[in-house]
Amino acid sequence: MNALDKKLVQKIKFLRTRGRSIPEISRILMISRSTALRYSNTVSILPAYRRRWLERRNASKIKSQRHLEEAKKNAETKLPNITNKDLVVILSSLYWAEGNKKDLVLTNTDPEMIRTFLYILRRVYNIPNNELRVSLRIYEDLNKKECLRYWSKITGIILNNKTTVSVLIGHKKGKLSYGMCRIRVKRGGRLLKEIFSIINRINLLTKPS
Repeated sequence: MNALDKKLVQKIKFLRTRGRSIPEISRILMISRSTALRYSNTVSILPAYRRRWLERRNASKIKSQRHLEEAKKNAETKLPNITNKDLVVILSSLYWAEGNKKDLVLTNTDPEMIRTFLYILRRVYNIPNNELRVSLRIYEDLNKKECLRYWSKITGIILNNKTTVSVLIGHKKGKLSYGMCRIRVKRGGRLLKEIFSIINRINLLTKPS
């Protein structure tokens, strides 16, 4: 570390001892937040400045909560209810991002995405459970029975020892606490064509004129 770097680090630590937040340090010294955090995360704030730091942190939390409440109200205003037409667009968008191109298959670790996908299939397209095939992919350190119970609850389909479960070598990563759930629609060729037609329609309508 050269002399200039040492001076910069000293400034970071000085500001932190005075109760400056990471965003403040980043802005004052014109450095990235990650750099500010790296050199200040072990620095203690001096007692004389701790009250100021706590007040500003609480104010930031209050502001963040206010913004969240405003966002919720805006969401309710813009989407007071949801129609089947809306659900079709949502389904197509989900599939556009996560779906299989050859068969009507969607795989994801997000339970809300899987639940929403199934909800639309059932409500809009009246697809019964016997037309759906659920399989899992889990890491070897996960409990197979717990994963089956978890995804049974999410999908509303009873999963048991007959359910296909692919066990991957290694350990769970990030959000893979219950593995990946794969939903396949039997004889879903016609619906798949409709989904891709809607995707193409979205592309057409959003192209610059």
